[in-house]
Amino acid sequence: MTHSSENKPGRLYLVSTPIGNLEDITLRAIRILKEVDAIACEDTRHTQKLLNHYGIHKRLATYHEHNENTRAPELVSELLTGANVALVTDAGTPIVSDPGHRLVALCAENNIPVIPIPGASAALAALAASGISAERVLFVGFLPARQGERRRALAELTNNPATLVFFEAPHRIAKMLGDAAEILGQRQAVLARELTKLHEEFVRGTLSDLARKLKSTLVKGEITLVVGPPDKHDPAAHPRELTLRQRVEQLIRESTLDRKAALKQAAREFGIARREAYKLLLQDGDFPNQE
Repeated sequence: MTHSSENKPGRLYLVSTPIGNLEDITLRAIRILKEVDAIACEDTRHTQKLLNHYGIHKRLATYHEHNENTRAPELVSELLTGANVALVTDAGTPIVSDPGHRLVALCAENNIPVIPIPGASAALAALAASGISAERVLFVGFLPARQGERRRALAELTNNPATLVFFEAPHRIAKMLGDAAEILGQRQAVLARELTKLHEEFVRGTLSDLARKLKSTLVKGEITLVVGPPDKHDPAAHPRELTLRQRVEQLIRESTLDRKAALKQAAREFGIARREAYKLLLQDGDFPNQE
């Protein structure tokens, strides 16, 4: 692409790249990568493998979460001179659970055209093959790594009627599934691993089923988890429709849990510490001292 003599800004192209299989890239994406002046990418080594596969030779600039604040203005300055830049991520569509939002926002502020080049998406691929309803979908992405924050984030999703789509790291997936089973209830779920790659795998069952299967299994590869909408017949799927006290009493009535165990379970569902839940119930009165 040649620069305009009228000092018009260049274009920022958001180019989707393969999530595994190198053939999963559009003809348009290949053409754009060949034509732009520079390619901004998370990992130059990773992107270079893709470019080598298609015989593309371009100047690469790193763009990741650690340098986004400084690199975004630099790229905008280059775009304002008329250069055309492609932004890619290591896999899939830029911005989705990856850096790039600041760059796009700055381009919008400076009237620089932003052109999306659609392509592979792990979230959509997993959803399509899951067999779970896709009528209403909420893409959650990665949950917080710390368990307390993760449980609070899950608790905020308890009343959402949509199918949920998560990304998760392999070393955290078993614990995440355990937390999700306790907080979201016995929803149907599908774990998609290594999508489009040689060892692509789909594991199906309830959240508890998946948690048990993965508890003693060494999980490797990229993971997308699709969780079905809440079952209206599962009381644990709607804890936020009840007060904390009501949920404790419900658990005592409908299970073999004693009051202390019911409090612990309800606290987990509400994403709060047991001591905090106990204090809330004491404030409400008529809850025997358990400490």
